[in-house]
Amino acid sequence: MNIEMIRAAAERLKGHARRTPILTSPFLDEIAGRKVYVKAECLQHTGSFKFRGGWSAVSSLSDNELKTGVIAFSSGNHAQGVALAAREHSAPAVIVMPADAPHVKIDNTRALGAEVVLYDRATEDRDEIGAKLSAERGLTLIKPFDEPLVIAGQGTTGLEIAEDMNALGVENADVVVCCGGGGLTSGIALALEAEAPTLRVRPAEPENFDDVTRSLAAGEIKRNERLSGSLMDAIITPQPGNITFPLMQRLCGPGIVVTEEEALRAVGLAFERLRVVVEPGGAAALAAVLFHPQEFQGDAVIAVATGGNVDATVFQKALATLPA
Repeated sequence: MNIEMIRAAAERLKGHARRTPILTSPFLDEIAGRKVYVKAECLQHTGSFKFRGGWSAVSSLSDNELKTGVIAFSSGNHAQGVALAAREHSAPAVIVMPADAPHVKIDNTRALGAEVVLYDRATEDRDEIGAKLSAERGLTLIKPFDEPLVIAGQGTTGLEIAEDMNALGVENADVVVCCGGGGLTSGIALALEAEAPTLRVRPAEPENFDDVTRSLAAGEIKRNERLSGSLMDAIITPQPGNITFPLMQRLCGPGIVVTEEEALRAVGLAFERLRVVVEPGGAAALAAVLFHPQEFQGDAVIAVATGGNVDATVFQKALATLPA
C-alpha cells in the first residue's frame, strides 16, 4: 500500500468522483475555539466518501470479473458506493447488509440495482455469508476497508485536503476522520504523509465502539465487544483491519471518542451552520472538533464529514438538539 496507488486511483476517479468542497462557518469556529474546515464528503456521489473506494476497486477489475459480478458487505455507505460503481460498469452486484441498517441505505442500495442480502449482525457473521455467496456465484469480493484498492480510492480525499490546505496556507493542523475499520483514515494519512506531512490524522469514533482508539493506545489490534447499538452505525466495525491498523499506528495521532449525543448535536449544527446533511457516523469528526477542543493545539483543525445518509427520524432528533 503506497502513495502511487492513491495517485493511480485519483486518475481512475477523474470525471467520476466529485471534488468535494471545504466548508467553514464563523459560528463553528466560535464553538471550537479555532478555525474549523469541514471536508464535505457527505456531498460525494451516493452521499459518502465510499464511492471513491468502490469506483477504485470496480474500475480495476477485468472484463470477465465485471461480467460475473461483485459482492460487498456494508451497513450502507460502502454498499451504495459499490452498487453505483458496479452499475456504471454494467456489473451485477450483491450487497450483504445488516438488517438494522438505516432504511434509506437499504432502499438506496436496491434502487442502484444491487441485490441486497440482509443478516443479523449480532448473531450472524457477514464474512461467512459473503464468502459463501462469493464461492457459489464466482463473485469478486470488495471489502469495505481492508483492501488496498479501496484504501487507495479513499486516500484521494487526502490528496484534495492537501491541495486545499496548501492553498489556504494551513499548516500543522490535525485532520480528524470518522473511523470504522480505518480505510479512509489510513488512506488520508498515506496521502498527507506524501503531500502535506505537517498535517496529522486523528481518528474519531463512537463511545463503546472505539476499537481503533484502544488499539492505537495498546499497540495491538483490539476488538469491539458489541457490533450494534449506536446511531453512528456507519463507523461500527469489529476491529481495525490488518492492512489499515499498521498504517494508522505509524501515521496517526491518538483517537478521539465521541458520544451519541455529541454526534447528534454535530448533525444539527452542520445543517444549521453549513446547510449540509450529515449522518451521525459521518459527524463524529465534527463532534470531536466542536466538543473536545482540549484534544487539539493550534489555530485550525480539519474535520471530514464522511457521509450524509441519515433516516428522517434520526435527522429530526438531531435538529431537536438545536436551541429553539
